[in-house]
Amino acid sequence: MDNYLFQYLLDKVKPLIQKEDTFFRKALPARTKLEIVLRFLATGNSFTSLQYLFRVPKNTISTFLPDVCDAIYTALKEFIEVPRKEEEWKKIQNGFNLRWNFPNCVGALDGKHVVVKKPPGTGTEYFNYKNSCSIVLMASVDHDYCFRYVDIGAKGRQSDGGIFADCSLKYAIENNKLNLPKDAVFVADEAFPMKPYLMKPYARRNLTKEQKIFNYRLSRARRIVENAFGILTSRSRVYEKPISLIPEKVDSIVNATCALHNWLRIKSPNTYTPSGTFDYEDLDNCNWSPGSWRNEVQPTGIINMTSHPPRYPSTSATTLREKYTQYFNNEGAVPWQDNMIF
Repeated sequence: MDNYLFQYLLDKVKPLIQKEDTFFRKALPARTKLEIVLRFLATGNSFTSLQYLFRVPKNTISTFLPDVCDAIYTALKEFIEVPRKEEEWKKIQNGFNLRWNFPNCVGALDGKHVVVKKPPGTGTEYFNYKNSCSIVLMASVDHDYCFRYVDIGAKGRQSDGGIFADCSLKYAIENNKLNLPKDAVFVADEAFPMKPYLMKPYARRNLTKEQKIFNYRLSRARRIVENAFGILTSRSRVYEKPISLIPEKVDSIVNATCALHNWLRIKSPNTYTPSGTFDYEDLDNCNWSPGSWRNEVQPTGIINMTSHPPRYPSTSATTLREKYTQYFNNEGAVPWQDNMIF
């Protein structure tokens, strides 16, 4: 983030976080608050180290942290809003078709467990499959690595299928609240149930060549969300280790980091995501090179969702996947796909 963008953000959040001076003491400047919070999000430094760096008591930092994070999210909300018009969804569709050769796709879905300190008095409500406590971040990412839908706060104890079943995105899709174009689909991995609007790969056993090609084409489009999460965690080092705060404060942190990701991706792409950041496909030689974020130490503060045993999808979902399989192996084939599956 350069000085211009920092000043832009400060001007946006200042009315929301600046307190008035009192007879007893002067209020902490909004600039200092924002600097501390951005430093915390970018490095994951402890409140104790921030206390000595900025000469602000750690209990004061803990108090204003969620307020500043909420202000950041509010100030940048326009960069992370769910599309409301069919034309906006069609723009994403066109992006997935042109860049990733997956027609009608409007987003790549994935979820992560954000590891937190066990809240007192909650028993096993937040206890997940990795024997830690977490809240769940569910997100949809567009063709340009930006988060278009974020749902945060589900308790780690819930099954991943249950989390998707209860999230607002599923309700909005199935009740026609999003103005999605006809035949719009999302792509996801094995952790999600297959639906007429949600495509997932074939189970990876005894696959035909045609099914392997479908899996490759879907994986190619779904890699977008892997990269978005990878870049988010590599730029926001607060996820490097479990976050020792109550879930409500972690919700604010996650919303702020996702909004900052989109804002910087749109306003300063060459600085935030320089060349080599994303996975790169060398189609001439039929291989791909990992993005720079994959070479970093994997964070322990954010972990993958678990895969589910095969379910029995509806006939309409199965039929649609078969149509995609036939399309990818006939008129929708790309020259390099046969070499990518072996």
